[in-house]
Amino acid sequence: MAIRVMLVDDQVLLRTGFRMVLAAQPDMEVVAEAGDGAEALDVLRSTAVDVVLMDVRMPRMDGVEATRRICGGERGSDGGGPRVLILTTFDLDEYAFAALRAGAAGFMLKDVPPDELLAAIRAVHSGDAVVAPSTTRRLLDRFTPMLPAPGSEPRHKELGKLTDREREVLLLVAQGLSNGEIARKLVLSEATVKTHVGRILTKLDLRDRVQAVVLAYESGLVRAGGGAL
Repeated sequence: MAIRVMLVDDQVLLRTGFRMVLAAQPDMEVVAEAGDGAEALDVLRSTAVDVVLMDVRMPRMDGVEATRRICGGERGSDGGGPRVLILTTFDLDEYAFAALRAGAAGFMLKDVPPDELLAAIRAVHSGDAVVAPSTTRRLLDRFTPMLPAPGSEPRHKELGKLTDREREVLLLVAQGLSNGEIARKLVLSEATVKTHVGRILTKLDLRDRVQAVVLAYESGLVRAGGGAL
């Protein structure tokens, strides 16, 4: 079955461009569009969607609030919740960060190459999360004043549940490395890394890698810019 995609953006030309790219894919179908978050929620009540491509700044209801409502229980017609992929620009990173905390499965830049956008949609649909390393670092650099000072203890006691190896893997996940990159860096098999990541998510009661990245930075486990405490 084709991945059912919904486009949410107040710029018609951008929606048209994305629709043309997705329509050329045999495994994707644009099943709905909306010009703002409020309209998106209305459409989702009667339309089955797998992945929502969500803009951040829109009239009436922005992408952050819409993402919060979608991921918090307002579901599509088939009873399942769609995954949200945020599309943003550097000057709106604060909104993207808020959307990740609201439950988005990832974020990308609006000028992303088509092949990367398509790969991100497939990854999100399969249950993975998309966190671009360079964007993640630039995003989190803005929150340095909100993070614990170097040398302070992480605030989340849950981190104590992790083994040394799992903590090491979490540090690399927080820096935006893929499973393959982590495997090469730690000289492990990719399957072993995937197992570690799964255990980390289970122990910390996290939904996906995005939440792991946010927790690692918020807890002070790593500093903005990628350095470990």
